[in-house]
Amino acid sequence: MAFQKDLYDAIVLGAGIQGCFTAYHLAKHGKSVLLLEQFFLPHSRGSSHGQSRIIRRAYPEDFYTQMMDECYQIWAQLEHEAGTQLHRQTGLLLLGKKEHPEFQTIQATLSRQGVEHQLLPSEELKQRFPNIRLTGGEAGLLDKSGGVLHADKALKALQDAVRQLGGILHDGEKVTEIKPGLPVTVKTTSRSYQAKSVVITAGPWTNRLLSPLGIQLPLQTLRINVCYWREKVPGSYGVSQAFPCFLSLGLDLAPHHIYGLPAGEYPGLVKVCYHHGNDADPEERDCPSAFSDNQDVQILCRFVRDHLPDLGPTPAIMEHCMYTNTPDKHFILDRHPKYDNIVIGAGFSGHGFKLSPVVGKILYELSMKLTPSYDLTPFRISRFPGLGKAHL
Repeated sequence: MAFQKDLYDAIVLGAGIQGCFTAYHLAKHGKSVLLLEQFFLPHSRGSSHGQSRIIRRAYPEDFYTQMMDECYQIWAQLEHEAGTQLHRQTGLLLLGKKEHPEFQTIQATLSRQGVEHQLLPSEELKQRFPNIRLTGGEAGLLDKSGGVLHADKALKALQDAVRQLGGILHDGEKVTEIKPGLPVTVKTTSRSYQAKSVVITAGPWTNRLLSPLGIQLPLQTLRINVCYWREKVPGSYGVSQAFPCFLSLGLDLAPHHIYGLPAGEYPGLVKVCYHHGNDADPEERDCPSAFSDNQDVQILCRFVRDHLPDLGPTPAIMEHCMYTNTPDKHFILDRHPKYDNIVIGAGFSGHGFKLSPVVGKILYELSMKLTPSYDLTPFRISRFPGLGKAHL
């Protein structure tokens, strides 16, 4: 096996959006960085593919809303550098009963953080968005800064930027071993590399890389059905009609959020999805026999029937994506409890794409042993019982 003699400042494992932003920040600061990806790019096996993601400041937690300020700035900077549009402002509409605890918490967070928003009582909601059917007592909360990120374009722009900044990207190269030490050795299917630090951003494959390093994180890997619904009248739920992204809180007694994006990526098709899925091994994601449970699609069909009457009753297209969830749905951004030059970014729980500019900055800071720009208390491994230093 060939051995690469260069000593990199950092090797980043996984070229999804989090790994790409980590490599971007490293390269921007003049660090020598190697970004490794097991699949040939572009690919649809992980969590960063597809054409669109929601961007929003609306969160129950202050810390995410605060992080989003800098995220918007970095997204705009990347857009400027790439010379291509990566973001479209549509507004984000929260739909729910005014007394719903999460609805109230998000409203309070937006107020506290000084984010421009508007409460829309039922009557006003009906007038503003007549093609959303209300079944009784729903209100709307409009986060005006919300919108759509063009995900595949953003990923490509970032990979190009990493290369332009002097970073090296190798795709189709799977990691077979990480040997801790100073330096860390990373073995792949084709050669070995050494670096002062390693950052693991491997999505649903994270625990496969961590297991030989003596740690397993409480990560649940889910296969998500990404559903697109045909407009009965083309354009009725489109951006031209000022239709926003939306997030439904607790309507139709759905245990998880339902979210939607205006028609755009596929003409005449609106993306409406359930924020949950079925347990899945990332290696077997595309084996249809493993996924007979379509409860999530049934929940969506009910929601579309009840609230979006101008869409067809069943999905016209269904794609798939992976979520890697933590028990509390907050990210893991931390150093390995035993090896402080191995950094882990994981558990993005289906809401990490919009926050990736700041996640990448934090992982860069951790890998270079700099003081993090944000309080990382919510993201530490030690919040999970039995996973602190003392247990290794």
